[in-house]
Amino acid sequence: MHGEYKVPGGKLVVVDLDDDHGVLRNVQVAGDFFLEPDEALGAIDAALEGVPSDTDATGLAARVEAALPEGTVMYGITAEGVAVAVRRALAHATDWTDYDWQLIHTEPQSPALLMALDEVLTTEVAEGRRPPTLRVWEWGGPAVIIGSFQSLRNEVDPEGAARHGIDVVRRISGGGAMFVEPGNTITYSLSVPASLVSGLSFADSYAYLDDWVLGALADMGIKAWYQPLNDIATDAGKIAGAAQKRVVAGDGAVLHHVTMSYDIDAEKMLDVLRIGKEKMSDKGTTSAKKRVDPLRRQTGLSRADVIDRMIGSFRDRYGLSEGTVTDREAALAEELVRTKFATEEWLARIP
Repeated sequence: MHGEYKVPGGKLVVVDLDDDHGVLRNVQVAGDFFLEPDEALGAIDAALEGVPSDTDATGLAARVEAALPEGTVMYGITAEGVAVAVRRALAHATDWTDYDWQLIHTEPQSPALLMALDEVLTTEVAEGRRPPTLRVWEWGGPAVIIGSFQSLRNEVDPEGAARHGIDVVRRISGGGAMFVEPGNTITYSLSVPASLVSGLSFADSYAYLDDWVLGALADMGIKAWYQPLNDIATDAGKIAGAAQKRVVAGDGAVLHHVTMSYDIDAEKMLDVLRIGKEKMSDKGTTSAKKRVDPLRRQTGLSRADVIDRMIGSFRDRYGLSEGTVTDREAALAEELVRTKFATEEWLARIP
């Protein structure tokens, strides 16, 4: 069995092993990390030899930690990273490069249709009718998107939304409300097979699926990092938030979507969302009467250029072919808009 795990902010950890009647055998850890002394690698392998194969990641990491020689220095590798790689091997997890990725980047669409496409495309991946997909959104108008479990009245000021002509929609994933304007926001979705995150905890899957965009931002000169559970941050504050939804149809799939702040009209946002100044502090500002422009200011690039560089970075890492929403998928999404995402019943399911 073979498992790989890129430690967030670190290096690749690779584990090869056998599951021999419920215990780990022939464990071999490798990767592009740095480890001193040399004997530490053998100690890690030995610590995992003979361990019950149903041991969870916490237990595996504890075994590794306890076996390390005194004074061991680890760079790009952690005991937890080794444990996750073991669990991924046992779960027969797949890797990014195992797939032919498809890109969907189409014309602007209504907020409700964008919500519906997330559900349809991820279900199609789960059912094996669509390859893993990176979809870059283009917003047809300004919107507030509330999380699946949020209260509508607690999150949105209806008078403010009406005053600014802002649609309010509810997505299928959890998390907090997002304020978006077409030219000021970058949003993308990953619709991936469940096997890509096999062996990862729910929290670890966020870091794993965000790793490529951290690399893309680094290529643009932005030092960014994953901030548990679902944020991407820089020294200037939070620049992105992620949310996920598991789809259980077919072989299973995961929807992981991210909204990035290119340039926010913070005063307008506070006129629409019922959030206080303490909430604004993690968005890089302590004043409502200003614009928050983390990506525009830190890159010096246009929104279109940032998106092009993100797509290029993904393509360089994993390959990416141009795709489109099929006629069948479009019809399914339109039907979901009519029966779900554009209905008051769905929007106000938690009033």
